[in-house]
Amino acid sequence: MFILLLRFTETDFVLRFFMRKNLIKLIFLSIFFTITSHANFIDTKWKVSNVVGETWFSKSENIIRKHQEFYKGFSEGVFYSCDYAGQSATYNVYDLKEFLLNKEFNLFKKFSYELKLIDTKTYVHRITCNGNNNKTRKVFYPFITQKGSNTGYYLFEGAIFVLKY
Repeated sequence: MFILLLRFTETDFVLRFFMRKNLIKLIFLSIFFTITSHANFIDTKWKVSNVVGETWFSKSENIIRKHQEFYKGFSEGVFYSCDYAGQSATYNVYDLKEFLLNKEFNLFKKFSYELKLIDTKTYVHRITCNGNNNKTRKVFYPFITQKGSNTGYYLFEGAIFVLKY
């Protein structure tokens, strides 16, 4: 009969100890990164349904009932277009009170009743297109969505355009 004797040195013990510690850290990190916040859904075809406020130069009748579409690196619509030319998107999350207190969004506070904003997470999206050269760079900002809503809002000139999908 063959008997195998294993001897553990102090170095082996230290290696096993640190491997266990790192395993616990790895499990913790994997749980932490699965509980992350994601922006509200924007990749779809939106239809401009209404305008609140006063447009400065554009005619709202030329914009209402038109579409704005986003799909991964492609966008096309009445406000903004990017034909797979380096489109990227970022967002900030606010609760409704914090959003309305932000001076940048005073118009939303002024028209909050007409816009029927709901008291939930509010996402402020910034969508950019690098373009093929300096002349074709564009920014679509601010595009506002709210958790659990199929309505988006775009501040353009002196008005807020309401979009739905």
